[in-house]
Amino acid sequence: MSAPAVRTEAGRAGLAALRAEPQRALVAFDFDGTLAPIVDNPDDARAHPDVAPLLAELAKQVAQVAIVTGRPAETAVDYAGIADVPGLVVLGHYGLQRWEDGRLSTPAPDDGVAKARALLSDLLDDLQAPDGTVIEDKGQALAVHVRRTADPQAAYDLLTAPMAMLAARTGLTVEPGRYVLELRPAGFDKGRAVRVLAHDADAGSVTFFGDDLGDLAAFEAVAGLRAAGTPGLLVCSGSDEVPELARRADVVVDGPEGVVDFLRTLLG
Repeated sequence: MSAPAVRTEAGRAGLAALRAEPQRALVAFDFDGTLAPIVDNPDDARAHPDVAPLLAELAKQVAQVAIVTGRPAETAVDYAGIADVPGLVVLGHYGLQRWEDGRLSTPAPDDGVAKARALLSDLLDDLQAPDGTVIEDKGQALAVHVRRTADPQAAYDLLTAPMAMLAARTGLTVEPGRYVLELRPAGFDKGRAVRVLAHDADAGSVTFFGDDLGDLAAFEAVAGLRAAGTPGLLVCSGSDEVPELARRADVVVDGPEGVVDFLRTLLG
């Protein structure tokens, strides 16, 4: 593996560990905005066409390749085209679901999601949410997208506090993202998912690729693992919409195309 440009000492140590002992490495990815471009309609999202073969090759070299996403696990598998990639783990709903070797493990739906589902449409009506506001029902979570509204930032600001109040009322948590607010069960986030994956793989290094606010928890988990002695590398699929993640990253690449180029470099 040849080294890409890394701007931090901790990141350089993480990359060195990945290169020195790939057979002990965990490499994990967000899906939307990282492996797949952000699109107006979330149902239209598809991974970059080179993702599946690159992940298949990566899985031959490292201890564990994983996708950690807010989407249902089976949706991510379908949209990434990775159903036939051996050795890949997909954690959906921020780790609530696990897909591996074609098998899905998922708990019963949270009662809070059912309560929020019954209230959400009326809440948006009462707020006079603008045209283009869309509810995505993920089964285990509910997402409200505003990217297709005339003024996405104004719509996002309008909904942020009421969605937080609805989350508190129904015992859920609200996850902010790139012009999306998601209601989901508490206790699961990408940081917890990364820690579980690292433990299960007995990882000697951890690399995480992300793009959005929901990935900050994964970045923090890698930082915690680094502090405890496990080298790590943080890669941001950069955008103008989420500068916070870029500031925390060891490497910033240009969207999913940059992620793919980075993987090609790693795989040589």
